[in-house]
Amino acid sequence: MAVQRLQKILASAGIDSRRKCEELIISGLVKVNKSVVDKLPAFADPERDVITVNGKKIHAEQKVYYLLNKPKGVICTNYDPAGRKKAIDLIRTDKRIFCVGRLDADTTGLIILTNDNELTNKLVHPRYGLPKTYVARIKGQIVGEQAERIKKGIRLAEGKTGRAAVKILKRNHKESLVEITIKQGLNRQLRRTLAKVGLPVKSLARTQIGKIDSRGVGLGKFRPLTKSEVAYLKKTTNNPGGRPA
Repeated sequence: MAVQRLQKILASAGIDSRRKCEELIISGLVKVNKSVVDKLPAFADPERDVITVNGKKIHAEQKVYYLLNKPKGVICTNYDPAGRKKAIDLIRTDKRIFCVGRLDADTTGLIILTNDNELTNKLVHPRYGLPKTYVARIKGQIVGEQAERIKKGIRLAEGKTGRAAVKILKRNHKESLVEITIKQGLNRQLRRTLAKVGLPVKSLARTQIGKIDSRGVGLGKFRPLTKSEVAYLKKTTNNPGGRPA
């Protein structure tokens, strides 16, 4: 393993977030090979160097990966001063985990939680373009022109959205059910996109992350990702564009 930033090594070992680990370093609580390191940037080799925090040697933490079918009203953050229910509260583990990206509180569906910082950073990076599929229940009847606009991209405050795949599952004069696959992850992207074409969202659920779907995972339930699913995600992030190598 190559030399890495010290705060990244500490975070990967489950000590705390990178920012908190930076504070530990600056406070003089971290030693590398018995020497205090209290300035940044700082680097170490986790396989060769002896690293301690408050006198305790750190060890590489076992990586865990979970798939959660998030209910409505649950938020995707590790800290909430308002005390709302968090996605991490629904996972039974003694590991310090976090969400890969976010779903807003009103959106249900699939989200991955892990303690693998490196994989997380790649999965949320736009260059890899891992597709995510949603089913939106919208007010009114969607027509072909609206679907085409969504497919080609809609201009939002951050710029134009990327191309999307759109499949109309059901529609009548009262409401429509639409499946949409995107590769971006802008804040409330689909809700804002659909509102732009005059289709207010009544409910929104993420049903698929890449080829990983919700089969066997009820709302509010979770399961560990399989070895093959983890391998698939790692292959995807080794090949920009969202397709496994």
